[in-house]
Amino acid sequence: MFDWEAYRKRVQWFTEDRFGMFIHWGLYAIPARGEWVRSQERITVEAYQKYFDEFNPVDFDPKAWARLARQAGMKYAVLTSKHHDGFCLFDSALTDYKATNTPAKRDLVREYLDAFRAEGLKVGLYYSLIDWHHPDFPHYGDAHHPMRDNEAFKDHTYNFNNYLDYMHGQVRELLTNYGKLDIMWFDFSYGNLSGEAWRATKLLEMMRSLQPWIIIDNRLEVSGQGFGSLLSGDPNFYSGDFVSPEQIIPPEGIFDKNGNRVVWEACITMNNNWGYCQQDCYYKPAPMVIRKLVECVSKGGNLLMNVGPDARGNIPWQSEEILAEVGEWMRLNGESIYGCGYADFPKPDFGRYTRSGNKLYCHILDNTVGPVPFINIPIVSARLLATGAELAIPNDWVTGNYPNQFVSLGPDPVLPDDTDTVVEITLQS
Repeated sequence: MFDWEAYRKRVQWFTEDRFGMFIHWGLYAIPARGEWVRSQERITVEAYQKYFDEFNPVDFDPKAWARLARQAGMKYAVLTSKHHDGFCLFDSALTDYKATNTPAKRDLVREYLDAFRAEGLKVGLYYSLIDWHHPDFPHYGDAHHPMRDNEAFKDHTYNFNNYLDYMHGQVRELLTNYGKLDIMWFDFSYGNLSGEAWRATKLLEMMRSLQPWIIIDNRLEVSGQGFGSLLSGDPNFYSGDFVSPEQIIPPEGIFDKNGNRVVWEACITMNNNWGYCQQDCYYKPAPMVIRKLVECVSKGGNLLMNVGPDARGNIPWQSEEILAEVGEWMRLNGESIYGCGYADFPKPDFGRYTRSGNKLYCHILDNTVGPVPFINIPIVSARLLATGAELAIPNDWVTGNYPNQFVSLGPDPVLPDDTDTVVEITLQS
């Protein structure tokens, strides 16, 4: 039975904070060809072992990561505690395949959690439901396993219940040994491996008993493709708390079958890979990131922006520079993001609206000629959000020809901020 009252309380902070950092990091940072390198190149456990033996991120400074996230205006973060390759960044008692057994000899999850909490950020952990290292996870014939088409594994036998015991046990460890977690980000279901194939009800019962406030994504039911039963109006117990569109922003937000808005978070890479990829220099510039964040909020969603640290533990300098620029915009305009959502007004020609109560935030992305028109908007007053400067509401021979209200940005035809000039409108009650 889905508890709607508890659900609304759980997700309240999430729908206010709006902007988070995703961190994909693990052994795959060493080959530097993305986090799916083992699957894509059919790398055996034995061949992949050299990266385990080498893993020693000597520059890893989680406090610097946390400062970067906070200064970028992010309010929460999610780190890969275990990705598909099965390598654990935390000190699990259930496996030897973990960071504390590498030359690093550190519980990297604990250090991350301590550092991000110290910066006042909410903390989450990503945990892969699949595991290419575990002997009891399906090999030959699986859709994604590195040995999926290796004839040597055709007759390999496995006990999937053993794997499920292991997976549930690790989730219990994370929720028991590392203090309060705000998010558990599972990844991912596919084919016959979805829902109760993961013993999803028992998993959620355990998680809710340990940390009833934790919010969970929808990927016990689906992959990045599909939305899950949150859109049915009558979700499964293990449906999760938010929909997780990947590498796309939903064209109109996300609604259930009854037309009610659904909580969602778009997870987006800063370049084209989640994990560190040395050859991938196709980074999204800061103005694009800012505008995409605004787009998410205007449609009632969050943006989880990914960084992929390198093998030494450094977030790429391109990501750092982009996030610093985003942070400067957020410092001046964050009120138009935090606690805001869909405005209940049609999208304007000049950009987008976000809203919090009687404050309407007008994100002007394109220059207008003359004053900015507001169609059917009951304006009391207007100001530039970045400076607090009052803006005039003209009523003259130019504007009087139209049944709209207008706001003047002054004599300069060029926007004060060519990325996104934000006007705060106080609305009539």
